[in-house]
Amino acid sequence: MNSTFKKKAPKAIKEIRKFAQKAMGTKDVRVDVKLNKHVWSSGIRSVPRRVRVRIARKRNDDEDAKEELYSLVTVAEIPSEGLRGLGTKVIEEAD
Repeated sequence: MNSTFKKKAPKAIKEIRKFAQKAMGTKDVRVDVKLNKHVWSSGIRSVPRRVRVRIARKRNDDEDAKEELYSLVTVAEIPSEGLRGLGTKVIEEAD
């Protein structure tokens, strides 16, 4: 990511939003507080190289919402045995 060091963390959040929009097909993307803190944990210019995220597509409960679905992006927990051999899992949640 080539940018001024004062814009690295905000640009990382924008890239995460862009990825979630493309992956889930929703324009309304909400970033969790824990993910935001994780990206900003080392300051504005030392962002983590990789962040493992979990994206959930949820139904919008607001009556006046433009979109009927939104995506919630959170930090995914890293298993103790490591990241090798992990792939994409589709999780069905009953709310």
